[in-house]
Amino acid sequence: MRFDTLDAWLTWQEQLNPAEIELGLERVLQVLQRMELLTPDFTVITIAGTNGKGSSAAMLQSIYTAAGYRVGTYTSPHLQRYNERITLNGVMSDDATLCDAFAQIEQARTRGGDEVPLTYFEFGTLASIVIFAQANVDLAILEVGLGGRLDAVNALEPDVALVTMVDIDHQSWLGNDRETIAREKAGIYRTGRPAICAEPSPARSLVAHATEIGASLYSLNDQFSYALNDAVDDGSWRWHSASQSYDALPLPGLSGAFQLQNAAGVLMAVTLLQPRFPVALTAIESGLKQVQIAGRFQRVVHAKFAEVECLLDVAHNRSSAQVLSDTLAARSCGGSTHGVIAMLADKDIDAVVVAMRPVVDKWYVASLDISVCPRGAAATAITSVLSMADLAPLPFVNVAAATAAALKNAIQGDRIVIFGSFYTVAEAKTFFHDSGC
Repeated sequence: MRFDTLDAWLTWQEQLNPAEIELGLERVLQVLQRMELLTPDFTVITIAGTNGKGSSAAMLQSIYTAAGYRVGTYTSPHLQRYNERITLNGVMSDDATLCDAFAQIEQARTRGGDEVPLTYFEFGTLASIVIFAQANVDLAILEVGLGGRLDAVNALEPDVALVTMVDIDHQSWLGNDRETIAREKAGIYRTGRPAICAEPSPARSLVAHATEIGASLYSLNDQFSYALNDAVDDGSWRWHSASQSYDALPLPGLSGAFQLQNAAGVLMAVTLLQPRFPVALTAIESGLKQVQIAGRFQRVVHAKFAEVECLLDVAHNRSSAQVLSDTLAARSCGGSTHGVIAMLADKDIDAVVVAMRPVVDKWYVASLDISVCPRGAAATAITSVLSMADLAPLPFVNVAAATAAALKNAIQGDRIVIFGSFYTVAEAKTFFHDSGC
């Protein structure tokens, strides 16, 4: 089966609506074997974690592109276009390339009448591998979608595996405590290969698994470390490992103090791959400064309200909301902070509210478009949480209406922060685009 347009493939996926398929690698491995892509001719960096995966992938892509390498990056979810998930040196794959990859996968999975069922995410993961192989990339940066051990991305053997910060999320799939979840994410580690943990206090289960399988573990504050250069007060930071040191690095282009922790793990990966992929200091500096990622403390400007700062952030769980809160607190504005929130029903709304309460003065609560996101929480559910916390939320039918109300109420010196999920940011970006921004 071939697909004339990407929309046709997406529609086919919706209509396919297969029965619930358990997480596992067998299906993807079977199709990869049929396509002779089990051992593709590119180096693989796999990234798992609760928060920081996307930022780490973006930094790696930016650094290696600056160094002159051909880099494929696979991330999820997307904000507005499916094409965002698969990029070559930061450029989104076009519809024709995606459709061709999907057609190859469909042919392989149905070959000989022995049909292999695939999920939406498995199709996308396989498409990234096909596209990267065809493009002859030097490195493929693969972001895990859910967990690690059983995620489709883990079907490929990583040359370097990086786990960012681990927290409680996706409990119905991964478990109800940090130790259980960390063990799932450590599933991307491999025997005898570099296994990076970019967290200062890793879960015991992660360390135990790395030790048990004989992975070469590199942990933050053990095998590598970082610190701000407070003494020189020039906004630089330093990084150190047993084999490499950098004394005056520029801050990453991504906002938030937490990004240094992500950058530290990224530099450990770059250092470990130096023998095969040399990267000059100038490329590291350029890559860090130029890195961008949509929806992470992203600033947008409304033409009619230029005096009001508008920020978009996909923070959707306890830890990411706390990072957002800390970043807002460190960048206090002269006026009030208007918070526009919309979330998925299966997320910890209470924890996000607790984290954001100290930095939000006025709350605007929105429902998500259920035609796009059936898992969206109704505004009434979030309003109930805020009301129980003695706050005074204003409910709205959608993100656009909530954002418009916040803009109307904001005055010079105020700021608006729109957060809660990828869907929330996507709807907000559509609102600003439709408003001519």
